Formats: sequence, structure tokens, C-alpha cells
Amino acid sequence: MDYKDLEMKKKSVWQQIDQNEFKELHEYSDRYKNFLDEAKTEREATTYIVREAQKHGFVSLEEAIKSPIKKGDKIYLNNKGKSAALFVIGENLEEGMNIVGSHIDVPRLDLKQNPLYEDSELALLKTHYYGGIRKYQWPTIQLAIHGVIYNQKGEKIELRIGEDDSDPVFFINDLLPHLGADQNQKKLGEGIEGEQLNVVVGHSSFGIDEENADKSPIKKLILKYLYEKYGIIEEDFQIAEIEVVPSAKARDVGFDRSLIAGHGHDDRVCSYANLEAILEVENPQRTAVALIVDKEEIGSVGNASMSSHFFEDAVAEIFNANGNYSEISVRRALRNSKVLSADVTVALDPDHKEVSEPLNSAKMGYGVAMAKYTGVRGKGGSNDANAEFLQEVREIFKKHNIIWQTGELGKVDQGGGGTIAYILAEYGAEVVDMGTPMLSMHAPVELVSKADAYMTKKSYKAFLS
Repeated sequence: MDYKDLEMKKKSVWQQIDQNEFKELHEYSDRYKNFLDEAKTEREATTYIVREAQKHGFVSLEEAIKSPIKKGDKIYLNNKGKSAALFVIGENLEEGMNIVGSHIDVPRLDLKQNPLYEDSELALLKTHYYGGIRKYQWPTIQLAIHGVIYNQKGEKIELRIGEDDSDPVFFINDLLPHLGADQNQKKLGEGIEGEQLNVVVGHSSFGIDEENADKSPIKKLILKYLYEKYGIIEEDFQIAEIEVVPSAKARDVGFDRSLIAGHGHDDRVCSYANLEAILEVENPQRTAVALIVDKEEIGSVGNASMSSHFFEDAVAEIFNANGNYSEISVRRALRNSKVLSADVTVALDPDHKEVSEPLNSAKMGYGVAMAKYTGVRGKGGSNDANAEFLQEVREIFKKHNIIWQTGELGKVDQGGGGTIAYILAEYGAEVVDMGTPMLSMHAPVELVSKADAYMTKKSYKAFLS
């Protein structure tokens, strides 16, 4: 064999697809952008996912278990409105499942339980950030408010303010450069403190009566507006679940429209690919599962997270519906499963190459990225996939013409991160991280390549099928 045939050669997705796939790639990206705009919280994402599943013939787990479950059945589980599992049943569940597991929570700001106050002729809301944000990125951008709040009548009010062109937006102040001498001396991570991420929601005291003119009039008028519009009072905030997110819509980037800027690519780019992939699976030999979970960004804790056992319980319910439940059957089904942990990874940034090792960094436009391990420094906290499973995945991708690459999260001692891979691996399943490379991860607006997003969906479908 010639030496030139021994060396690995990589071409970008753009250089390997034909005109038909080029068109399909852009059509897929338009659908994905619509998902990003419609599903800016984990609740909204779950609602979207369940609705699409129902359109494609999936029935709820509660309904499905009323009778024996057979090959080809399509089942969904809506877990507390914040996470979901979609099953397409195969021949023998005990022999294991092919699973793609992603998450729909993203870094953001959450309102505190007593958020509303007035200061210096402004009404503001106090926040507590969620996940690994860079706090300095959140001031001076236009923001929207999404969430759920119950009024005194027990009515559930769903808020979504700042998305329509006719809506107001919200804002976090920053210090002007003319007075920033002290701020400029601080480290980047300390320039904006968590308690300074207060959202401006009002300013006018017009129309306040004389009796309340000197007693937080702006706050009172905001409360009056909220009561008249939504029927809520200040106490209702104490039991609310409200998130602050960028109001910007997902947009094409570049003269060639080859990239997408949007809020929540991590990890909704993988979650949407996961959804489309499972919706296209029909009568698989092995049961195919799309797991779409909450709380990954804060360590996979809580009852809608991958750690909550909701998936394990759903598998047990399916066995039970067929009259063959046993703990060992459930354990075998999980242990014999094969999993793609669908989460993003970092792409090589031309402006910040110093944090990456180029030979082992994913590149924008070179397809879905396999991360054999994640973790920090000495692979701490990672699932380190074995060679046998990686060979299986490579053969699947070869068979289905999937364009893929490998990557790791920066230089060895630079930092690191984790996914839900280790949780699924604790069942004994074979797991590897496989997701979309991206830039500006965890920023309010992030960047992905349409080529990589499209190839991510293709890879998940090939694996699930």
C-alpha cells in the first residue's frame, strides 16, 4: 500500500455533499431555528417534543401500558413537563436498546423568589444564574421573560414576554467606560457579580395616586400591571418558576448563511437532532430510544434529570405491561444497551487557539464529533468509551455515509466538562459522547455550523435505526 493511503485525510461536509443534500441541510436548519425560537425553556422544549411525537403516532406511556406492547409501537413519556423519553419498540427489549441521550436545559438567569424591588427610579427583578455562564456577557442585551406562575385562584399562568415584535424587552445595566476605572482592574470573572444581574422591568410613575407617590410608586404600578394583565400579585413570585433568556431569534450567520447564531445550542442542537431522528425510525430490530432530559447544566440533579431514574422506571413499566416484569429483566435491558451521549463539544476557535490542542480539536464544518472521554484534567468524572464500542459506531457511520470527526474539550490541563454519559454508563451500557462542535459555548447566543447540525441528525438516525 502506498504511503499516501496510510495517512488519514479529512474533508469538510461542504466538500462531500451533493446539491440535494445541500438543499436538505438548509431545510433542516430552518426547522431547527424554528425549534430554537419556540422552545427557549425546558418546559417549552418538552411541549414541542411531545406535540411532534403525537403528530407522528406516538402514544403516552400511560396509555400504552393498558395493553401488551408489541414491536413497532411508538411510546412517549412526558416527565413532569421538563424531560421526555421516546421509544420505538424493537424485538426483544431485554437484549438492550439503542439510545441517544441529550438535554434541553441551558445556561440562563432564573428569578429569585422575592425578585421585585425599586431603586433609583427603576423597577428591577433580582436573578440567580443557572449553569456555567460568563456573567459579563449578560448585561446590555435585550432579554425576554418566560415561565410559569400560579395566581391566588390556583390558575397556572404561562409567561412569554419579549419574543413578539410588539412586546417590550428587558435589560441588565453595565457600567459606562467613563466610570469604569475600578471595574477595569478586576479579573474578567469578577467584573460583573452575580448580585448585579438585576433586570430592569419598569421606570414610569405616571398615574400613581398622591398617597403612594413616595412609597415605591414604580414597583406598585408594575404590580398593578401584572395583576390587571395576568391576575398575579407579589406573593405569587415566591412559588413561580421564571427564566430570563435572550430575546433574539435564531439567525443565519455569514454571507453564505452557513452558520446559525442562537440561544441554547448547548444542548438543543443535539436534542432537536435526536427528536427528528427518532421520529423517522420505523420497526427497528433493537428498541430505539430518544432521551431528552433536564438539569444537565447543574450536575444532572433533580427529578427531571438523568439521575432521577425516570427512564429506568419507564422501561420497567413496558416490561410490566407485557406481564414479564422482573428486576433482572430491567437490569439486563439497561446493561445491554448502547448509547450515544448527545452533547455538544468545543470547536477550534481561530481567535483562541491557545486553549486547544489542534490535532485533537473538532473543527467547524467537519461533521458530528466523537469525544472518547470528557471530564477534567486526568479524565476526572468522565465516561471513557472502550475500543470495541467505538469500532461498532465507526462501522455504523461508514455504512450510512456519516461524516464525523473526533475532538476533546481543550488542552489537557486547561479545564474540561462533563455530560450525562457517566450516568448511563453506570447501568453497564456502552456509551460514547457524540455531538455538534460549536463556538461561544454557554454565551447568551452561541454559534454552530449548519453542516455539523445536519450531520448530527444523520448520525443519530443511523445509530437508532
